[in-house]
Amino acid sequence: MNDLPTCTCCRRELRDHEAGRYACTLCEDRIAAHLGAIPGLFERLDDHLERGASGSGPAVSGSKTAPIPCRLDVLNLRTAAGPVLAPLETWVRDWAEAGYAEIGERGSSVARVAHACRTLRFNLSQAVDKHPAIEEFASEVASIWRTLSRTVTGEAAPRRIAVTCPCQQTLRITLDTRGETCPRCGAEYGHSEVLRLPLADRRAAA
Repeated sequence: MNDLPTCTCCRRELRDHEAGRYACTLCEDRIAAHLGAIPGLFERLDDHLERGASGSGPAVSGSKTAPIPCRLDVLNLRTAAGPVLAPLETWVRDWAEAGYAEIGERGSSVARVAHACRTLRFNLSQAVDKHPAIEEFASEVASIWRTLSRTVTGEAAPRRIAVTCPCQQTLRITLDTRGETCPRCGAEYGHSEVLRLPLADRRAAA
């Protein structure tokens, strides 16, 4: 049970009906949406495996060695030990130990990703009530979703902005940052709060 009056994910004050939860309903909905989108994005990686499939044009090499015929970054995303399937199944195993998930690590990587996301999404309502690491889980799922989305759509990573904490520590954030904790003074900022911090001067941002 969360003894704090705020959501551990976005730091928003919990409402009466959310009391005791580790994540507010808005963050729960966001996690569920990411889990719902990941399987389809993962399956579409096959369309972006060949070089030039991302819309950036064919690879050009000045060496005499023939270029690798596929994109290694996409190939890595598709592997069982890669940054998509491995962490998802790690969370399924973690939740299974707590008694609210079912492990299913058989079949193709596409099938395993679909099972992991379906299991985590089905048991999400229990996790936001009981799992103290829901913030870490939400952050990792969001990171997987962003990586897959950018790979599939070719969207560039958001530009980072340097802002200054009152303790003079420089924080580098993006416009979609959910929140930030200052490593120097420990101050915690929600999404809207961190965006209101003053911009760092150029020397501090360098």
